[in-house]
Amino acid sequence: MSHWTCLAIAIVAEVIGTSFLKSSEGFTRLLPSAIVVVAYLIAFYFLGLTLKTLPVGIAYAVWAGAGVALITLVGYLFFGQALDAPALVGIVLIVAGVAVINLLSASVRDGGS
Repeated sequence: MSHWTCLAIAIVAEVIGTSFLKSSEGFTRLLPSAIVVVAYLIAFYFLGLTLKTLPVGIAYAVWAGAGVALITLVGYLFFGQALDAPALVGIVLIVAGVAVINLLSASVRDGGS
């Protein structure tokens, strides 16, 4: 499995876990709390696999940036959370930063060596 596939799984699992944090109501509801824990375990496991071939700074930047953008989308679509213009600009800049890293960084192409 490629490091990008592992990183994508880590990102999706982290977004699922974060999405269920709200419905866990401070870890007082069993099923949503269990989903949070399992999703985060999966996320960190696959992030760890990613770190075998990608530098930690690059992997974490992509993981965190994509996670922020996706959880914002989840918040908008499922929780009715609106964003103002500065928030949207900030998220666009985060996504642009992840794109620059992926498209232009030699650290991504050569695995950080």
